[in-house]
Amino acid sequence: MLRLFKYLKPYWLEVLGVFIAIIIQVWTTLQLPALMADIVNNGIVKQDMDFIWSTGLLMLGCTAISALGAFFASLFSARVGSAFSRDLREDVFKQVLSFSITEIDNFSTASLITRTTNDIQQVQQAIVMCLSMLLRAPLMCVGAIIQAIATAPDMTWIIVLAVGVLLLLTVLILAAVMPKFKIFQKLVDKITLLTRENLTGLRVIRAFNKQKLEQDKFATANRELTQTNIFIGKIMSLMNPIMTLIFNGTTLLCIWIGINLITTDFSYLGNMMAFMQYAIQVILSFIFLTILFVVLPRANVSAIRINEILRTRPKIHWKPQTVGTPSTIPSVEFKKVCFAYDGAEAEVLHDISFTASAGQTTAFIGSTGSGKSTLINLVPRFYEATAGQILIDGLDVKSYSAPDLMQKIGYVPQRGVLFSGTVKSNIAFGMSEANQDTIEQSAKIAQATEFIEKLEKSYDSHIAQGGTNVSGGQKQRLSIARAIAKSPEILIFDDAFSALDMKTDAKLRSALKPITTNTVTLIVAQRINTIKDAEQIIVLDHGKIVGRGTHYHLLDSCKVYREIAQSQFSETEYQAELDKAKKSTSSNTKSVKSSAKSSASNTKSAKSSAKATKSKKSKEKK
Repeated sequence: MLRLFKYLKPYWLEVLGVFIAIIIQVWTTLQLPALMADIVNNGIVKQDMDFIWSTGLLMLGCTAISALGAFFASLFSARVGSAFSRDLREDVFKQVLSFSITEIDNFSTASLITRTTNDIQQVQQAIVMCLSMLLRAPLMCVGAIIQAIATAPDMTWIIVLAVGVLLLLTVLILAAVMPKFKIFQKLVDKITLLTRENLTGLRVIRAFNKQKLEQDKFATANRELTQTNIFIGKIMSLMNPIMTLIFNGTTLLCIWIGINLITTDFSYLGNMMAFMQYAIQVILSFIFLTILFVVLPRANVSAIRINEILRTRPKIHWKPQTVGTPSTIPSVEFKKVCFAYDGAEAEVLHDISFTASAGQTTAFIGSTGSGKSTLINLVPRFYEATAGQILIDGLDVKSYSAPDLMQKIGYVPQRGVLFSGTVKSNIAFGMSEANQDTIEQSAKIAQATEFIEKLEKSYDSHIAQGGTNVSGGQKQRLSIARAIAKSPEILIFDDAFSALDMKTDAKLRSALKPITTNTVTLIVAQRINTIKDAEQIIVLDHGKIVGRGTHYHLLDSCKVYREIAQSQFSETEYQAELDKAKKSTSSNTKSVKSSAKSSASNTKSAKSSAKATKSKKSKEKK
């Protein structure tokens, strides 16, 4: 928790204001019992009304100043606490945004949400209590003890006894409760995770009629959380009656001892009353400290969880500024690239080498788990290659700053992701300025215009969080339009056409051609029809490249590609494609042979010409 105190530095003036206000409050509060003792001993006993009035007015003044001190202490501590949590939340959120996919998976999304909200709230509460109580309670306790000793030294042992009992009970309570706080926070994480899973997967749960199973899972987690909370509540509930017992017991003991002393000296009445108030202030101070010591362990658990995020260093390090000058001609090149997930024994990608040029479409296809999406995610550095080199526009991807690299890339993920807002704001998400013409043109290319214009407010129509009020195909088309609107040098489609029908797919690819003449287009696809016209198709199998070429070349030369084609085409279509592939191969072979013959003929002609020239020269010499 101490590590987080650095967030208080910008607000040291407010913290100083809290301390000054608390000191004033404590000092004026400690004067009240002594003034009351003076009224009893010197005013009431001696029947001096002037002294009673003057001292009473002084007590009212001290009370007013004490109230003002308490007000400003609470005001400043609340402001500091709110600013503290705001800055901490911003840093945690900024840190989470810097994480790679690996770090996010390590923490889990549900845990990151809990740490950013509930845990920071716990720490904020502890900070506010520390500022208002951590100085006030010790000052009040020490000051009250000094005043009590000075007022009635014969009764001081009562305070020592009460404080000793309080300390013993506090230690016992903390020992029982502290381990449960950590368990409690983990169970809150679990509840958040289950809630998130059920809300996002509601359709699947209903489709498979698994509501009862999910209810049972949630009920189990909820029961564990409730039982833990009840246990903490039971232990904490003991504090109130125990504190009340000690409080009332101390008061009765003070009265009993004080009455015995008054029988010998009646002027001791005022001192006894003052001592009782000082004893009560000492006990109250210890009660506040006890509450603080209960709150702090829980906040400390939250602080540890927050520090885990802040101390985690992202494995992907970006340059503050791009080092080197990239080529003006867009390209993506992989050189012997390998990749393995953390802790995995086998590599997901092995020895991947290829070049994707501007104006051409490079497609990736393979069976499920072959590494297609992983490969494509290495380009924007969502993951870091474990070996090899990736060049973007001739410059190593590690040499780029994050803004410079991302500015070059338009990315469409497997699952279309939309944000709460409007159709317009979602398409313009990657643009520096929202240009209506560009937005409409991008939507037209993405084949989204038809359904957008049918919406009630067209481009100003509302999009719910996650795009839940549009279909899967509409969501993908808007995601594609968003990437196109950015006018990137590199367009990445990670199986982004899967939710589109064949007709829409073909129209979209046809509309893309004219605007990608100077763009590197990378497509991951499951359907051969989507990538059939690609200038370069790379076939992956178990993380390795097993085929490379055009559609017909791969049909003729790559077994894995043929198997994929056979599974997607009918027998007639497949045979027709094979025949075309053979003709294409035969035509290419004849072209190569004829080129070779032509070359040989040219060579013979050159040789005969050279001989003739040589013969002519020799005759001239003769």
